[in-house]
Amino acid sequence: MKKQRRAILVFLFLSLLAVGGLFLGALSSKTALAIASDRYEQLQTFSKVLNLIQKYYVEDVDVDKLIRGAIKGMLNELDPHTNYMPKEMFSDFEKETSGEFGGLGIEISVQNGILTIISPIEDTPAWKAGIKAGDKVISIDGDSTKGMNLVDAAQKIKGKIGEKIRLGIFREGFEKPKEFVIVRDTIKIRSVKYTNLQDGYAYVRLTSFIENSSTDMEKALKKHIKKDKDLKGLIIDLRNNPGGLLKQAVEISDLFLEEGLIVSTIGRDNKDKESQFARKGDDLGDFPIIVLMNEYSASASEILAGALQDNKRALIMGQTSFGKGSVQSVIRLGDGSGLKLTVARYYTPSGRSIQAEGIAPDVSIENVNAEAFEKAIVNKTVKREVDIQGHLENDRSKAKKDSLEVGGLAWYKHVRSQKEKNLSNRDKLLSNDFQVLQAYNYLKAWKVFNKIQN
Repeated sequence: MKKQRRAILVFLFLSLLAVGGLFLGALSSKTALAIASDRYEQLQTFSKVLNLIQKYYVEDVDVDKLIRGAIKGMLNELDPHTNYMPKEMFSDFEKETSGEFGGLGIEISVQNGILTIISPIEDTPAWKAGIKAGDKVISIDGDSTKGMNLVDAAQKIKGKIGEKIRLGIFREGFEKPKEFVIVRDTIKIRSVKYTNLQDGYAYVRLTSFIENSSTDMEKALKKHIKKDKDLKGLIIDLRNNPGGLLKQAVEISDLFLEEGLIVSTIGRDNKDKESQFARKGDDLGDFPIIVLMNEYSASASEILAGALQDNKRALIMGQTSFGKGSVQSVIRLGDGSGLKLTVARYYTPSGRSIQAEGIAPDVSIENVNAEAFEKAIVNKTVKREVDIQGHLENDRSKAKKDSLEVGGLAWYKHVRSQKEKNLSNRDKLLSNDFQVLQAYNYLKAWKVFNKIQN
């Protein structure tokens, strides 16, 4: 047993030398040997503690469980995005990035020690149950989440398709936590959602960055251009988008950039710098773009927004984003488990790090509840010259009594008076989402300002 343990420690010692080669290579051989020797002594201590537990602990122990716990404890000393994933969890993680998996459809994080919903994925069980970004998960199936890390939370949330799970949720405005019962289901992510806003304008909602997101985005916009013969302006909606694959953020940025830097990643000690650039000749053309963001737009969403903002390709509207400016490398381990390790920070083309700061919008607009907006605008009465008894008629054309109802106000009143099932996708979107409506108005004004400038 001792020989076997010694052999394992020697193997680990040699592995540390190999893995740390780049770092140790920059040091003198004497210094490098001292560092490696210190690591060997620490591993000996770890082995001794494990051996003592196996021999003398009052009950039988699961050694594999102890080692996994030690790994988790080690990673808990690092940032919250560095995680160890057991075999089954790592398999689920790989399925998630492909766009189909089983579960609730939520992105979670630990914020100030509290398990927090970053975003429910649209059209998933969590989203349909009413879970919202920013919700605090107080309990899972009656068990408190206090002190729970992401890995443990994910394992508790995981279950068979068709099984129910109870989430205790606290939300701003709640007097006390509320329990949500959700049925696990197969999650099929549709990451790109397109709506034709008519008159040459388009809206695309990106719910996440998964495999084929860039391809789906390109297909949707090329279909729009082919049908409408033009693309006068585009709204890219990244609100509540928790991020995803870096490669997809780069490829989507490239669709709108003719040239220029998209993003840079820099590793420890300002080494291992990598830069991604737009490729000439594969962009979709020159048209105004407005990107919508909020405080739950994170990671890959911020890479896309930062690239378009710094290259002066888009106007960013909404609220300051989440501020996740780190890059994780996913490493498959020998036993089928995985390690998600933070290896670098990313920087926008201008050299900004948005870590813990986020991307600030060019135009700050808070979201407004559709019903509150309706009360403010639909019941509003306006008096103009045409409403005054005895007014002079226009000498060129007869003024209409309902002239004050022409334009946006008339459209909004009409739409809100209709049953939703009778409305087009465009009218549903614009009448129910204040920020999208404002972005649409900005796009139309963009064309007018260009005419004035020219």
